[in-house]
This record gives sequence, C-alpha cells and structure tokens, in this order.
Amino acid sequence: MLSISNFVLDIYNINLNFMKRSIVIFIIAALVLITTGLWILSPGAIGDPMEYLHFGVIMLIILFALFIGYKRLRSEKRGEPAEDELSKKVLQKTAAWSYYISLYIWVAMIYIKDRIVMDTEIMLGTGILAMAVTFAVCWMIFNFWGIRNE
Repeated sequence: MLSISNFVLDIYNINLNFMKRSIVIFIIAALVLITTGLWILSPGAIGDPMEYLHFGVIMLIILFALFIGYKRLRSEKRGEPAEDELSKKVLQKTAAWSYYISLYIWVAMIYIKDRIVMDTEIMLGTGILAMAVTFAVCWMIFNFWGIRNE
C-alpha cells in the first residue's frame, strides 16, 4: 500500500512540474500584454503609424504564445511527454532557419535605413518584431508540414 501511495505521489509531482512549465508561457504572455498596454496608454506613446503596426504584431505574437501554451497544456493533460525527439528536432530546425532568415532581414533593414529616414528605436523594434514573426512562421511551417528524415 505504501509503494502505491508513493507511486501516485510521484505521478502527481511529475504532472505538477509539467503544469508549472506550461503556466510559465501564460505568465510571460500576460506580462507582455500588460507592458504593451502600459506602453499604449502612456501619453504620447503612439505618434508614428509604424507603432500601430508594432502593436498589431505584438498582439499576433501574444496569440501565438497562447496557442503554444494551450497546445502544451492540452498535451500534458493527455499524458504525453513534454519534449520528445521530434519536438526537439522541430525546435532546433526552426531556430536555425529563423536565425538565418533574420540575418537577411537585418541586412534588408539596414539597406532601407540608408534610403529613407527612420528613427533608430523604430528600426530596432521593427527588426526585433520581424525576428519574432520569422520564428513563429518557421515554427508553424516545420510543425505542421513536418521535417524530412535527415
């Protein structure tokens, strides 16, 4: 009887630890949402039309994070492992491709910066958001279409 109780407690602890990992995604998304709200509500925050685009992209990234968190939470409740070999491979491939693409995005932005007048903070914010969107798009491509056996 004691060994069964310990086994049940071990299962509870494992599931609780996985749940804590999934909850972190929701906490980070909430923090980003709160800080974005504070940014928007501050006086004189929105002056440039590009900042409206930044706000929209930030909302899309938050929705992507909530989708990932929901997907992880659902799979953990079904008892699936948090990280398997395929998900690690998809994440590694996504990180490599998004980094490679983001280098070209920065080169294009530097080229554009030489041609038009753009504030430095706006350019940096646009570049960082472009990197996040690139990662999200690469993840969706590799996650839904799969990766070939290498």
